[in-house]
Amino acid sequence: MFRNLKKRTEGFTIIEVLIVLAIAGLIMLIVFLAVPALQRNNRTTQLKNAAAAILATTNEFVTNNNGQMPTTAAVAANGDITISGGAGTSAATGRTQGGYTASVGAALPAAGAATGNFTLILNQKCNGNTALTAAQRSFVVGFTVETSTTTIQQCVGS
Repeated sequence: MFRNLKKRTEGFTIIEVLIVLAIAGLIMLIVFLAVPALQRNNRTTQLKNAAAAILATTNEFVTNNNGQMPTTAAVAANGDITISGGAGTSAATGRTQGGYTASVGAALPAAGAATGNFTLILNQKCNGNTALTAAQRSFVVGFTVETSTTTIQQCVGS
């Protein structure tokens, strides 16, 4: 008579399945929130590396031309960097990733400007990421990097 009252222990209960689904959902949420930040950090690192390459090429130009400052800076679509000056100077070349632009200018790119546009600023030093200080025979590269909501100014000096 009591043989049929045994409890069955096969399979999972609905509560157990719901708990597993809730945990899986939390993990997916964390991953989807973290991926954009990781991608932004990767792009920022690439921009800083490109700025360093432009600085190195500019330094090579200044060294090879007895301290004369360049007048033009360019990054070709394939990533070739060319820093050149006036008559009697020899251009310096370097390499970075393609898709960037560079020019010689007098100010940092505005906050909110597109990323990937570099400005070589002569006779200045970085004073934080958003300010410049006059300094003879120095040069900096200004550019913008992404945040979660906008782009901010960055400055890398020689």
